[in-house]
Amino acid sequence: MRIAVAKYRIDAPADFDAFANKQRGLLGEARRAGATCAVLPEYLALELSATQAPAVRADLIASLAALQPLTDAWQALYADLARETGLVLQPGTFLTDVGNGRYRNRAWWFTPDGRRGFQDKLQLTAFEKQLGVIEGGDALTVFAAGGVRAGIAICYDAEFPLPVRAQCEAGARLLLVPSCTDTEAGATRVRVGCLARALENRLFVAQSVTAGLAEWSPALDVNTGEAAVYAPMDRGLPADGVLAMTRGGEAWAIADLDFAALDASRATAQVANDRDWPGQELPSLRRARLVD
Repeated sequence: MRIAVAKYRIDAPADFDAFANKQRGLLGEARRAGATCAVLPEYLALELSATQAPAVRADLIASLAALQPLTDAWQALYADLARETGLVLQPGTFLTDVGNGRYRNRAWWFTPDGRRGFQDKLQLTAFEKQLGVIEGGDALTVFAAGGVRAGIAICYDAEFPLPVRAQCEAGARLLLVPSCTDTEAGATRVRVGCLARALENRLFVAQSVTAGLAEWSPALDVNTGEAAVYAPMDRGLPADGVLAMTRGGEAWAIADLDFAALDASRATAQVANDRDWPGQELPSLRRARLVD
């Protein structure tokens, strides 16, 4: 699999057609580069808030409500683009109304053969909690992408080991991490989480990011970080765990993922955290004993 992860510059599209044309052009670039899977960042659908009246887009809760009528068009766009390009697409997230004035930060996936599904963000950041209208998801999913199983961990979720481990135990060999961070500290936390999940589980991790300034948006105001594809740090793999990473104005980080080689590396591994994971689950290790 050749995977492309986006460093997605936030713009202010005039209307849905302008947004759609941007997606078509960007994903066309990934396909021409030979990618078979592409990952866009968290909160990407909020770029459509630029089409709203200034008073609406400045109020994130009002903006979320105003976005909901575009749900079907947004899904149809990426379903069509998956079919047209032949790409497995993870087009970031769309904050979705789930009733009673509550929203979930939902990451969809689309395949060229017409399949689709989603993973909701499980853990909420302080910003998301403070809004008072976003709730965390309550289920984990894994899906087939290009002959391998993949899971999705949305931004902050990549910093928690157990849900990702559950996805790996369901067969995931690739973790997609659509992210959006506004500080260097936030970008570092997600990057370190991605590296840790790759190490623990012997899987590839593909992280997309938002980029640029969007002062008109309370959620997309400032964006930082680099898109990257990570692997375990072991024999036959990069010592720093980085297979590919964007630099400067690059829109895509692209890497070839050899799953057979990844699995084979377990036999000659310097360490095998994935294989040795059960060692930390001994009953005697579930609690620490205070020694005076």
